[in-house]
Amino acid sequence: MRLQHPPAQGQVSAQAVIDLPFGRMGLHCSERAVVLLEYLAPDTPLMPPGSALCRELAAQLRAYCNNSAHRFDLPLELAGTAFQRRVWALLQDIPSGQTRTYGDAALELHSAARAVGQACAANPYAPIVPCHRIVARAGLGGFAHSTAEDGHLLAIKRWLLQHEGPFHPVAPIDHA
Repeated sequence: MRLQHPPAQGQVSAQAVIDLPFGRMGLHCSERAVVLLEYLAPDTPLMPPGSALCRELAAQLRAYCNNSAHRFDLPLELAGTAFQRRVWALLQDIPSGQTRTYGDAALELHSAARAVGQACAANPYAPIVPCHRIVARAGLGGFAHSTAEDGHLLAIKRWLLQHEGPFHPVAPIDHA
């Protein structure tokens, strides 16, 4: 799926909190686009989707959780800086079951690994835009502004990577 950029709608018109195999997820939609997905604490109260788009978003997230090859087809509201959108586009080019390191992504984008990590952390559409596929050279790295090994956010990253296939970083990209 590619980012689709409908006109910004401003206000969130529907929200939901759904339970997925990896935990609770908050869904925020305008009338015409997905505005934000957020990983929530495990004890966050559930709230059923209140609009057709939120229901479709929940259905597609569940389809992904049942089949990692599911291809999302949802309108995403334009968000982020130009650099963040470049990082998010790169994320969408990483196939399910594969990963890339922050450093390799930075080389490809002519940037710095820390900037790539910050753009991943700012991703409003995870797991649709799969920032979990960017990892550190020697392990998982961070996820959603967290590096706490015992926290629920890195547990979600681990689940997503295991769901898509064995966690094996791809070979470094040849930039010659």
